[in-house]
Amino acid sequence: MLFIGTFFICLFIFMMQFLWRYVDELVGKGLDMKVMAQFFFYSALSLVPVSLPLAVLLASLITFGNFGERFELLAMKAAGISLMNVMRPLIFFVVGLVFVSFYFQNIVGPMAQAKLGTLIISMKQKSPELDIPEGVFYSEIPDNQLRVQKKNRKTGMLYDVLIYNFKDGFDNAHVIYADSGRMEMTKDKHYLWLHLYNGDLFENLRAQNLSSQNVPYRRESFLQKHIIIEFDSDFNLADASIMSNQSSAKDMKELQNSIDSIKIVGDSIGRNYYNGYAQRLYGDQHVREIDLKGKKVKITSLDKANKINVDSIFSTFTLTEKQRVVANARRDVEDIESDFDFKSYTMDRNDYVLRKHETEWHNKITISLSCLLFFFIGAPLGGIIRKGGLGMPVVVSVLVFIIYYIINNTGYKMARDGKWIVWVGMWMSTMVLVPLGTFLTYKANNDSVVLNTDAYIAWLKKIVGIRSKRHMSLKEVVIEDPDYIHLPDKLDGLSTDCQGYIHRNKLKKAPNYSRFWLSENKDNEMADINEQLELLIEEMSNTRSPIILDALQAYPLVSTSAHLLPFKINWLNWICGIVVPIGLFFYFRIWIFRIRLNRDLEKIIANNKRVIMLMQTNKIKK
Repeated sequence: MLFIGTFFICLFIFMMQFLWRYVDELVGKGLDMKVMAQFFFYSALSLVPVSLPLAVLLASLITFGNFGERFELLAMKAAGISLMNVMRPLIFFVVGLVFVSFYFQNIVGPMAQAKLGTLIISMKQKSPELDIPEGVFYSEIPDNQLRVQKKNRKTGMLYDVLIYNFKDGFDNAHVIYADSGRMEMTKDKHYLWLHLYNGDLFENLRAQNLSSQNVPYRRESFLQKHIIIEFDSDFNLADASIMSNQSSAKDMKELQNSIDSIKIVGDSIGRNYYNGYAQRLYGDQHVREIDLKGKKVKITSLDKANKINVDSIFSTFTLTEKQRVVANARRDVEDIESDFDFKSYTMDRNDYVLRKHETEWHNKITISLSCLLFFFIGAPLGGIIRKGGLGMPVVVSVLVFIIYYIINNTGYKMARDGKWIVWVGMWMSTMVLVPLGTFLTYKANNDSVVLNTDAYIAWLKKIVGIRSKRHMSLKEVVIEDPDYIHLPDKLDGLSTDCQGYIHRNKLKKAPNYSRFWLSENKDNEMADINEQLELLIEEMSNTRSPIILDALQAYPLVSTSAHLLPFKINWLNWICGIVVPIGLFFYFRIWIFRIRLNRDLEKIIANNKRVIMLMQTNKIKK
């Protein structure tokens, strides 16, 4: 039910987008409801294959997002059911959708496209519904411009009517002016019947031209005049054969037959063009046939014995003869160029039609397979995101589909225009979706945090050097109180270790650049100091004194590796040091972390003194 709901939502969205493309052909035409119903029905059938992938993506995201949000997916995995086993019945269902999509693409789609294309052409050819505005010229009546100053919508009367009839040309317009009039359509809806009252008619008695000084004209005054104007406002369906040559109106078998026919026609036209140019340039005696891998191919060659020194002959001509020869040669070249442009356009057009058929052939397969690919993206994403409903899944699915649409549309246009190989352009989106779906399925099956925002925020904080603060709270149940007798000695020992570390490592001083990159990428001493600190804080956290807890929160969270080399592999660190720009970046970054570590150790020493003083002044309950 969820898939059916998302499918109709997606189909409605695509139909609205399709409707906006042809809104100009629909508005103001007075189309019958039967025609509009056919338009929406055929457009819906043609958009089913495009709607199915997005519906699968959205439905799988919501379904597995709900599983994750309600911890049902976690329960299934705890019971030993892997994600692939959970997805298995839906995989069979989506495979069935792939065949349904292919059926619509190959059988239903071409018929719907043929009907829809014929319908759209017929709607474009239909004249608009007659609705003459006030105060402006109305130009929708063929060969006529009509202006009405005012009209009475209740009675249908028109006032101050001005008509320009351009049937005999713009310079020989017939002008009619009337005080009032009425307009009605004949019963067959092929003509307009104008009833005009109290007006004048002006027309020229002969055609005028630029040299005309006086042109006789005729003026006619009338009390009533009735005029019939041709205006076909009825809807006439165009011939269905008009779409027979369109690639979108053919199934795969018809497309393959058309591709073979177009290739043969293109080869024969190209060969005729070549032979024609060879004969025109070299003559019949220089055209001969050779056998090339079983095919008879005509080639042209010049007989070296018949070569003529053109320059020597041209130098013997007079100036007038030279000008005539050059003019003739230029004219011949221009004729050849014009002929070549026309023939190259013919060949380019043939290649374009061929590519259109080939892209449509591949498109029927790629669109169908995208249903399965989107499922292997949507289901793992839903399990990783763990958000159901129509919030996050809608946002993610729209983003994924937009990326897919951009890649698919780019590949289609590149293949159609001949800039890419046809199969590369048409399968580009599939080649992108397959690795993405495989990666997400693998990550979701292994409970990866690939889309966990907290993990990325923590990683970013680690890179930038942002640390969290220590939060301590009173424990409701304390099994063992801190050993306040021996704790001061342990804190003094920790302070001594920190002072010794600061003295030996000279953290504030900039390290030697070359020695720094060759140094050992371990600091066991700092790790021991941090471990000792955390053990003491853990023991003192059992205190019942809020003053001690407040002092414990002042201890910093020490990073034991930020001041070390960036990589665990030594040769990577050496390369980083050799590449000076990158090496300097890490060098100064690590120096900053060394200074911060020095400040943290000094803060630990100062806080140790404070905690010891609190213990010794008996401000805690023993």
